[in-house]
Amino acid sequence: QVQLVESGGGSVQAGGSLRLSCVASGRIFSINTMGWYRRAPGKQRELVADIWGTTNYADSVKGRFTISRDNAKNTVYLQMNSLKPEDTAVYYCNADLWTTGRNLQNYWGQGTQVTVSS
Repeated sequence: QVQLVESGGGSVQAGGSLRLSCVASGRIFSINTMGWYRRAPGKQRELVADIWGTTNYADSVKGRFTISRDNAKNTVYLQMNSLKPEDTAVYYCNADLWTTGRNLQNYWGQGTQVTVSS
């Protein structure tokens, strides 16, 4: 069993900052890509950023968001600066990982709400 648990969401005014964290736990052998997705009201879920050696960002967040990870802690972070109302969404952690049973599987966190007011 593997779990991804996010934290750090909340409400902030435009221009503010938030830092999201996601910890993966359970029967993990190793983790490949870790990333953050978001789903805004009335929209499809979209990739925000991911990391596995190199980083990848959605154009809408480049220069404002920074993804990082601590492999020793199986944790991925998303530092979000200069937040805009259009960043309002539920943010989901995602991970491709090898379980201790040597299965490559994809997991999602439960999501954390980020609300940016103008």
